[in-house]
Amino acid sequence: MQIKQNRDPINSVPQPNLLQETRHLVKENIRDYGMFIALFVIILTFTIMTNGLFMSSRNISNLLDATGYIAVLAVGMTLVIVIRQIDLSVGFAAGFLGAIAAILLTQAGVSVYITIPIILVLGVVLGMVNGLLVAKIGIPSFVATLAGMLVYRGALLQITEKTGTIIVKDTHFNAIGNGFIPSLFQIQGLHVLSLALGLICIILYVSSEISTRRNKVKYQFEVMSKSIFALKLIFISAIIAYITWILAGYNGFSWTVVIMVLVVLIYHFFTTKTVLGRHIYAVGSNPEAAHLSGISVKKITYIVFGSMGMLSALSGILFTSRLQSATTTAGTLFELDAIAAAYVGGVSSAGGVGKVTGAIIGAIVMASLSSGMNLLGVGISYQYMIRGGVLAAAVIFDVMTRRKGA
Repeated sequence: MQIKQNRDPINSVPQPNLLQETRHLVKENIRDYGMFIALFVIILTFTIMTNGLFMSSRNISNLLDATGYIAVLAVGMTLVIVIRQIDLSVGFAAGFLGAIAAILLTQAGVSVYITIPIILVLGVVLGMVNGLLVAKIGIPSFVATLAGMLVYRGALLQITEKTGTIIVKDTHFNAIGNGFIPSLFQIQGLHVLSLALGLICIILYVSSEISTRRNKVKYQFEVMSKSIFALKLIFISAIIAYITWILAGYNGFSWTVVIMVLVVLIYHFFTTKTVLGRHIYAVGSNPEAAHLSGISVKKITYIVFGSMGMLSALSGILFTSRLQSATTTAGTLFELDAIAAAYVGGVSSAGGVGKVTGAIIGAIVMASLSSGMNLLGVGISYQYMIRGGVLAAAVIFDVMTRRKGA
């Protein structure tokens, strides 16, 4: 993302004030900031309507934990949509792989430290099969992954038909979805280790942003002014600090949140700092031009679908761990929630545009809507309609912004 800088090297035109520059910044980057504004409005609205209950430590902790298994799917789905494909198999793939993990732990007696790598590798294999069908054979991704969804649905029913539910009693495995990082000690009821991790996150964020800005200036890219840049750092750091403080007042960071943050950091680095990440966006922007420039479109398709399979496996692990069991209905509608989170997070249906950080925000937006409406006692029928309206608004927003940019 390039942000225009208001500067006047010959001082012939007066510089705009801070408010004007802020408006210009938001207008030029509305796709990136729109989801943050929407999340802020949702949080503020539900906080007022629930008399502060929405922003309680317990509710925020539960909200983030419930978001985890969809958020990791949304990260992978973002990259799939970026390259102009879709994956409908991720939901039941997650349910099926979660059930395999439960069987390995309960019936085969395999250690949790061996089970998790096996499931992740199996997820990569399943994802690569989708990639093979799409890139090599040429089957449309909608059809190929729909077939996969049906296969995984049937496989899940097959392996759970005798018991219906496979109870997992491994405490280490169940801690992934229900446990929290250990507390060294507490100060006035606050989880100190979580506070320390929050501070580390702020330091890493600030140092990363400063380094990125310096590199852009070095190579004469346009950047935002120092005042706006400082406000951005302060605002984002304050949000991280506030969320950390809220979670520290309950049980601190859960392992689900830690895993979710790690996935975002790894994929953000992968998509923004590596050549392969740039190739993914190049393929999404124009597959023909990418092919002519020497980029292997098939290779990128394999990698993206393989990554999606691995994240499906991780989602299955998180969900099975959270329920402490594998059920016949695991994975139902996961793919639709992931797609919705990706679109709300700013991914473009035309391909080539979308950020993994946006996918996480999109997942949190959808989870916040559900949590807030549950606290207000809104009926499930109205909840579905409201969430559908939000998804439609996100796609309309994408279409309108693309038209303005054309």
